Amino acid sequence: MPTLSEYLKDPCGTLSIPYHKNKVIAVPQSMMIVHNRDFSPDLLEGYTDEPYFRLKHDLKSIPCIARPGFSVRTADNKDLSLIADIINRSYNDLSITENRRETMRASPVFDKDLWIIVIDDAADRPIACGIAELDNEAREGILEWIQVVPEYRGCGVGSLIVSELIKRISKKADFATVSGKARDIYPEKLYRKCGFSGNDIWHILRQK
Repeated sequence: MPTLSEYLKDPCGTLSIPYHKNKVIAVPQSMMIVHNRDFSPDLLEGYTDEPYFRLKHDLKSIPCIARPGFSVRTADNKDLSLIADIINRSYNDLSITENRRETMRASPVFDKDLWIIVIDDAADRPIACGIAELDNEAREGILEWIQVVPEYRGCGVGSLIVSELIKRISKKADFATVSGKARDIYPEKLYRKCGFSGNDIWHILRQK
C-alpha cells in the first residue's frame, strides 16, 4: 500500500480508488487491478476486463454553472428515502438499500454539506441528487453519486450538481477525484466539462 505522501503526488495514477478506501478494502484473489500502463491484452485470456477512468480536479478554478428553473438544497435525514428513489430510478441494474445509506452517513468520510438535491422549481419536484465524501486525512473530496432521473436528462442538471459539489468541496479540501466506467462516455464528458482532468485508466480484471 502506498503512503499518503506517495498517494498525494499522483492520486489517480497511484491508486484505482481513493486513499481512504484503499486502507480498508482488500482485493479478492480472483481479481486483479492494473493501471493502463501495466495492462496487456494477454491478460484477457484468463480475465474479463472492465476499465474505469479516474480524474482529478485541483479546485483552483471553480466552475460556476446555473440552470434557470432548478435550485439546489442540502439534503437531510428526512430526504434519505427520496435520494434512494432518485438513484434507483436512474439505474436498471443497480439500487441503493436503506442499510447502504445509513452506512454511508455513519462513515468517517461523511459530510452533511456534500449531500444535495436538485428541485424543479416550477413543479416543486426533486429530480436529481449528488453525494460526495470528504477524506480529511488526505484533504480529498470524492464524488460518489451524481444522478438525474431519466426524464430530466439533457437539461444540464448533471453539470449543475457537479459544479455545486466542487464549490462546496473547495472550502474543505485540496483536490477532488471521481471515477466511472470508461465505456460510459457521457459521465466522463460531464466531469471534464466541469474541470476534471487526467488520463488514468484502471482495469478491473476478474477471472473467467
